[in-house]
Amino acid sequence: MMTAKSAHDFAPPRLGLPDLGPGVGLRHPHFAHILEHGAGVGWFEIISENYIDNYGHSRYVLDQIREQCAIVMHGVSMSIGSTDPLNMLYLQKLKELSRELNAVWVSDHLCWTGVAGINTHDLLPLPLNEESLQHVIRRIHTVQDILERPLILENPSTYLQFRHSTFSEAQFLASLCAETGCGLLLDVNNVYVSAYNHGFDAEEYIDTLPAEHIVQIHLAGPTDCGDYLIDTHDQPVPEAVWKLYAQAMQRTGGVSTLLEWDATIPPYPVILEELGKAQHVLKGQIPATGIQSAAGVSHPLQGLFAITGETACTSLP
Repeated sequence: MMTAKSAHDFAPPRLGLPDLGPGVGLRHPHFAHILEHGAGVGWFEIISENYIDNYGHSRYVLDQIREQCAIVMHGVSMSIGSTDPLNMLYLQKLKELSRELNAVWVSDHLCWTGVAGINTHDLLPLPLNEESLQHVIRRIHTVQDILERPLILENPSTYLQFRHSTFSEAQFLASLCAETGCGLLLDVNNVYVSAYNHGFDAEEYIDTLPAEHIVQIHLAGPTDCGDYLIDTHDQPVPEAVWKLYAQAMQRTGGVSTLLEWDATIPPYPVILEELGKAQHVLKGQIPATGIQSAAGVSHPLQGLFAITGETACTSLP
């Protein structure tokens, strides 16, 4: 079982946001165990959209849990990179939920999820150039004005790159931080997946990010599909990702760390055991865990092809 931090242990190292220590994503299959046996961690991350306008059993459980644990909100629908107008109703509901839950911070992804009113339900990459940079900067300012707090952006796993890109993703994120004061959710699994798929240096990526803006780290396990990796969140964290985690924690001096496990979800004690490996990694004990292979995993960009009819990409598995 993980040792939860008490309130006096929370320190605000960056953007006025605390280091919450180790946490996990709150998932429905674990509700009963958590309510009966306790959380075993000091905080949970929820998927924001699962609780907007939801006052059923899931919200009842969340209200019980948040009396003892901190809550962080993680969204998948902001579509900060889309050319569609920002959804103001969604943002207002996001703000209301964050106030109701006293959420420590609100995060989403550097991506777009659709255009012309079509939602692909995928976290799609965008061209990384000066035009898109200024576009996203303006939208981040708007979101932060509405939420009245810094927006925390996560680097997504990507499966293509655009010919018109003139920034690396790490450079793009660093520029967003400098211009908007936003924070970063560094998903080291996503860095590894994208680096494998596109052939860039994962360690250099992490070194390029402004460490003072990284407020959270994600850990997860991808699936090996041969020529590329898919971010499936359905298995233990592999050795290569643990090594990137150690690098990131050294650069930041320590930030909130969360384990994601969203498919083939094991019992809650297994989740805590996997998260507990993070403490050993920080002592130099890297688990020698490989990446499992799987056939027939659907490609995350099928929705993009349906909209555009073309890829305009430089690399695609």
